[in-house]
Amino acid sequence: MGKLIRAVLRGRNGGNTVLLPDRYEQEGQWHKLYGFTAVLCYSRMRFVTFVKRCDVSTLIRCLMEAFEYFGGLPKAALTDQMKSVLLRMEDKHPKWNAVFSDFMASIGVAPRVCKAYTPQTKGKIERTVGVVKQSLWPGITFSDLDDLNHQARAWCERINGRVHRTTHQRPIDRWADESLAALPLAFAWERFATEERKVSWDGYVSYDGVLYGLPSTPPVAGTVVQVCERHGMLSVWSHGGLIAQLAKRPRSQECVRRVAASRPVSDGRSRFGYAASGDSAGPSAPGTPGQSASSS
Repeated sequence: MGKLIRAVLRGRNGGNTVLLPDRYEQEGQWHKLYGFTAVLCYSRMRFVTFVKRCDVSTLIRCLMEAFEYFGGLPKAALTDQMKSVLLRMEDKHPKWNAVFSDFMASIGVAPRVCKAYTPQTKGKIERTVGVVKQSLWPGITFSDLDDLNHQARAWCERINGRVHRTTHQRPIDRWADESLAALPLAFAWERFATEERKVSWDGYVSYDGVLYGLPSTPPVAGTVVQVCERHGMLSVWSHGGLIAQLAKRPRSQECVRRVAASRPVSDGRSRFGYAASGDSAGPSAPGTPGQSASSS
């Protein structure tokens, strides 16, 4: 019980098949979406979310959301042989993606990959993909990515409250017996939810297809900053200091105007736990994220 979670991030790259129709029309333009699914093997609790990218940073954030939804950590995670997880096999030994491997080691979850061309090794997750196609997707309409994910979360609540055909029990009832490990502290999450971005010379940073204006003070134009995405908020860091917190926009090709300059930190005050000022500022950050995630 609680020994294994099976997860897959599906799109058109890395040889993976398409989970769902992976493009949607927004204001006359087509945009790609990717679907992430996860299932706990014992209870059959399912989790589904949709994202704009299919890289290692996005996969890690999807796993974070899944673990938080399940309320704990399993002992192992079984995934597809995608480049965001496994680079190659060397003499039957896996050569892991360094960022993914560091993340899994830091939270104490053992990474595993399915054997190539043997879908029976991941039957539970493949069945979940089929259920999503047949139950969630037909007839669904949504205005943006946030709307779609709200509907996906509501669908998960419904499906996890129904009697499973194999176990003849509700997943939510069996979930109590999963014996999952406790979730790590917030800082352990945030350093892996961080990506580097270069600020344009006019003070804007691009993230998930949206331009966000940064404060003019401190001056960061032309420099590299760290952007941390957690729970719908973007925290922007420069030289260990939080310079802005912004609500993440779900629609691509938007441009968010510059926010007001952040308050300076007084001498002797810790850099942890302060927030940027201005209309776009959110709650204070629990700590300074690291710089281990790659940019895209």
